[in-house]
Amino acid sequence: MRLSSFLAVFRPALPLILGLSLGCSLSLLMVSWTQGETDEACGDELGNGRLIHSGHIRDGQDGQDGSEDFQPRIVPYHKDPNKPHKKVLRTRYIHTELGIRERLLVGILSSRATLNTLGVAVNKTVAHRFHRTFFFTGLRSTKAPHGMAVVAHGDDRPVWLMYETIRHLHQHHGNEYDWFYLAQDDTYTQAERVMELVNHLSAGQDMYMGRAEEFIGGEERARYCHGGYGYLLSRSLLAQLQPHLDSCRNDILSVRPDEWLGRCIIDYLGLSCVEKHQEMTYRYFELQKNVDPEREDSAQFKNAFTVHPVSEPALMYRLHKRYNQIELDWTYAQIQQLQNQINNISELTPEGKAGATWPIGINPPFRPKTRFEVISWEYFTEEHIYSCADSSPKCELRGADRADVSSVLETAVGRLNERYQPQLRFRKRRLLNGYRRFDPTRGMEYVLDLALEAFTQKGHSQVIAKRVSLLKPLSAVEIIPMPYVTEATRVQVILPVTAHDQDFVGNFLDMYVMNALDTHDNALLTFLFVYDPFDAQRVSQTDVFAGVKAMISEVEKRYGDVKIPWISVKTEVPSQVKLMDIISKKHPVDTLFFLASVWTEVSADFLNRCRMNAISNWQVFFPIHFQEYSPALVYRDQQPSAASSFASEALRDGHFDRHVFEEACFYNADYMAARTKMAADILDNDELLESMDVYEIFVRYSGLHVFRAVEPALVQKYVHRECNPRFSEDIYHRCVLSNLEGLASRSHLAMALFEQEQANST
Repeated sequence: MRLSSFLAVFRPALPLILGLSLGCSLSLLMVSWTQGETDEACGDELGNGRLIHSGHIRDGQDGQDGSEDFQPRIVPYHKDPNKPHKKVLRTRYIHTELGIRERLLVGILSSRATLNTLGVAVNKTVAHRFHRTFFFTGLRSTKAPHGMAVVAHGDDRPVWLMYETIRHLHQHHGNEYDWFYLAQDDTYTQAERVMELVNHLSAGQDMYMGRAEEFIGGEERARYCHGGYGYLLSRSLLAQLQPHLDSCRNDILSVRPDEWLGRCIIDYLGLSCVEKHQEMTYRYFELQKNVDPEREDSAQFKNAFTVHPVSEPALMYRLHKRYNQIELDWTYAQIQQLQNQINNISELTPEGKAGATWPIGINPPFRPKTRFEVISWEYFTEEHIYSCADSSPKCELRGADRADVSSVLETAVGRLNERYQPQLRFRKRRLLNGYRRFDPTRGMEYVLDLALEAFTQKGHSQVIAKRVSLLKPLSAVEIIPMPYVTEATRVQVILPVTAHDQDFVGNFLDMYVMNALDTHDNALLTFLFVYDPFDAQRVSQTDVFAGVKAMISEVEKRYGDVKIPWISVKTEVPSQVKLMDIISKKHPVDTLFFLASVWTEVSADFLNRCRMNAISNWQVFFPIHFQEYSPALVYRDQQPSAASSFASEALRDGHFDRHVFEEACFYNADYMAARTKMAADILDNDELLESMDVYEIFVRYSGLHVFRAVEPALVQKYVHRECNPRFSEDIYHRCVLSNLEGLASRSHLAMALFEQEQANST
């Protein structure tokens, strides 16, 4: 008795799903079970002649079962007491230590004459679907195509190119991949189907798979794999073949490189090319001359993994378009079939058909447990939206929002016509009401009230109002690869201080001592004293920063091994860019800066997030700190409760100040690179430097990811900032808005006004 289960999960990038009064359904999951001894293939026929078996393309015939090639064994551990203890060096990635390899590497055999034509076509159509793709050529062309990994062997002879390619794959990538796929640049490859085939083959077997061809003469039964249709080589076969490559090069005479490779494998390893293994078939299609891919409809063409020969790049692109359409049609047919199955099964559930939420296969709408979890709807028309980023009640639809609304309206009318034609045909008159909200569990939801002009087959028309619901479901979630970072990096904290800000330095130093020095955090602090010209002239008689320097000396005495340096600067306008230019020149290029303000309360949690979110040559981090409200307005005559001293409670009496860009985490090398690009624009124009801050420099000149996010670990007490009118209008305006919005919340301000009116009335 055997029990086999087949699970297919389909996650296509779906368009808008339209629902009317009853709605339509969608499903992304199917489970089938087969129990008992049977020779019948488990699957469902579709119109394109393929069998859906475990969600993959397979034969409808039984093949020979492969023998088990893996036997688990226990490796006992014996520690020799006579040998000295050796430190174990751990690898950076766990898959390296466990010996886990990538599944497939692709090699495309090209030439100097075709690399810029057919080679580029292969790179644009299918290369990005594989984990890694190399283009092997004899002689490199004078201008190599951009974005392609080209390996030139220095000799255009076909057999020599094949010999060097096999040697290169084993030498440089033999321990990194389980399978190697080789094809010519006049071959179109269906990347997903080749990957499906490889995922069903055991990596430990010696495998030589492709289109089997007879040798010249055709007397022996052994076959070689035709290079035009591509072929698969297993890692174990490549390893066994490596010692015999030189002998094959010297002893085997052949004009065709694929025939030479096949003869080498047969003579020294005794393996012949196979087209079928363990019920998995290598499918291919021979393209005849002057064939239009759009009209080719045979089952062999639709199910093919590779197509050969492709004579020109335009034909490669047409084949790619045709196969994408075939896969899309097949996916929609499968989704429709799954919809019907789930609809039928839902009748057997306790809830009946009512338990199948619309659309089927998508998570049901989020159900809030409290009023604070309710997802609000945004109201919009064709011209305006009534939920704006700057808290305005109404703003004009622009950019992506306007394109989104236009696309949704067009899709809604199109789906209505698909459903009701030929009896009715609709044309949009105008949008009466529009609502949308983003549900993080399922996607973007829309509710549209449309004024439609309906036309009958006889030509009669009438204006009607119709409400439709739409959903843009979330498709497959993509994990964006990020460079390796560590929490062991030293953070260089930079604190600019002006004469107006020195009263707040004491609190900053207390928090820094408690959260950095007492905990021995890997962080250093540097003060930047900003003198105006008048104070700079009197520094020998009266130093305005004498009190701050005394506090620094006191900290250094308390912690003998700690030195807190300071730098003095004279300027009328303490531009953030000017100050960073001075700091940048005094530190190594690999320094991680945290640009702070005197109101910042440094914490260990934030320093770690600064290390993780600032990535050299990749990303800079501009946190949005939490600004507490004015205690005079929030608490008025009452004292704050003791519980409000905790961070979780304190966050209730404030807001995240998105108008301030003073705090930043970035590497010195990234800042220097951005300033170098900016140099051509400024040309010693100090006014331009005063009109920009560090955030704007990274946005305009760096090309890096500028990560801007709320940071709960960065809390600031309420303070009324001095806004310098010498700065640019934008920086000054942001400072004023920060002061106004930082007073209190609307409810607190309303209560204060209400109490004031009551006091005036009495």
